[in-house]
Amino acid sequence: MSVTIITTGGTIDKIYYDAKNDYHIGQPQAPKILERAGVTLDTPLIPLFRKDSLDITDEDRALIRSTVEQQPGHNIVITHGTDTMTKTGVFLQGIKGKTIVLMGAMYPAEFRDSDAVFNLGAAIMAAQTLPEGVYIAMNGRVFNPAKCVKNVAENRFEEA
Repeated sequence: MSVTIITTGGTIDKIYYDAKNDYHIGQPQAPKILERAGVTLDTPLIPLFRKDSLDITDEDRALIRSTVEQQPGHNIVITHGTDTMTKTGVFLQGIKGKTIVLMGAMYPAEFRDSDAVFNLGAAIMAAQTLPEGVYIAMNGRVFNPAKCVKNVAENRFEEA
């Protein structure tokens, strides 16, 4: 079994950039996370683009969708910024023969106390065990993207 990981950017991949306390989206962090965790599962990586999710367009979502549809494997994890993750999840609904799990992080993966490691692990497990469909894995829960929201004040996802 394998889980294909498609990266699109977002906070998970942000890196500290300069003395102005500025952050930019860097290289995908998923491979580093999986290596540190000793994951031996086959996880082909497709770095699609590096954008803040607020900058993701419907054309970008169409590219994500076509990339998912072209994958030979059934299990897909998409790393994504949290601000528009639900919108992308809804856009991907209806793809047949795939279990698609979107995940992100509230803090960059390079931060010691980041939720990225936990969320990526949850997403990989969800992609292997859930039935065909589209899901969001955040904060120790799995959500239907059409029925959840990001609670900015509490810094978490919850049922809508």
